[in-house]
Amino acid sequence: MKAQIKWVEKRTFLGISGSGFTLPFGTASGPDGIRPGPTAMELVLIGTGGCSAWDVVQILEKGRENIADCVVELDAERAEDDPQVFTRIHMHYIVTGRGLSADKVARAIKLSADKYCSASAMLASTADISHDFEVIESA
Repeated sequence: MKAQIKWVEKRTFLGISGSGFTLPFGTASGPDGIRPGPTAMELVLIGTGGCSAWDVVQILEKGRENIADCVVELDAERAEDDPQVFTRIHMHYIVTGRGLSADKVARAIKLSADKYCSASAMLASTADISHDFEVIESA
């Protein structure tokens, strides 16, 4: 896996993935007060949620669960001292579908947390990571 970071101006950067996608990020604000994109640490948190959501959806689909949507809401805290690592991350899953088994959703989340999500595995060395979920029946 490869990536490139290009400094644009002030504290604005472009992240370019090895697969060719470009994502602006940084902390500089333009004259209108708008930032170019998320901060680098916001991207780490988003990537962690995305990694786990991907796992959960795949596991439920393989288990032939009728899943229609999966949202992961993340709430995190960082250390006050540099390098300001994440110290706590809570992941709340909202899984929607028809006739979903709460036991299978719980199992999918546990498998993601314990076995598959590489982003969570890396962050677990500094952060206490917790999970909960709700299942919503779709029409």
